[in-house]
Amino acid sequence: MEIIKIPKMEKKEYDSLIEEGYVSRIAFQGEKYPYIAPFLYVFDGKFLYFLSTKYGKKMNLFKSSPYVSVEVEKYSKDLSCYTFVTMQGRIEELTDSIDKKIIRQKFVDLIKERHLSNNILAALGHSPQDPPEAIAREERSMVWKLTGVKDIVALKNV
Repeated sequence: MEIIKIPKMEKKEYDSLIEEGYVSRIAFQGEKYPYIAPFLYVFDGKFLYFLSTKYGKKMNLFKSSPYVSVEVEKYSKDLSCYTFVTMQGRIEELTDSIDKKIIRQKFVDLIKERHLSNNILAALGHSPQDPPEAIAREERSMVWKLTGVKDIVALKNV
């Protein structure tokens, strides 16, 4: 029996997948096992950015080691079509107030343009009763940037 390999995507294809999406999974290095958590992201054409609450297991793991794997996927309900990309790199905290404000505004725009539920605000350190604009006005979350990507695996079904 011949094993069929899943075809690789070209850079243009996986950039498109990343641009279309907004939910990722980040795998952090745990003490014994990896820890995986979902994150909203924005993509500026070069870097992925994430907002993280300032508490929880992910913060402790980030402080221990900033090296992560990030996965973005897209698939049909019946799984007849699927694509995914994984990237291994390093998460860095943005510290420049202007850069943070720009990225926070991108998250506000994402929520509004994609008509996402305000319930997502709870994952970003805000009340679902807050308007999305509160993300840009207040610093209740960390702003992270994926850098130093060393390995990209991007596959699609035939």
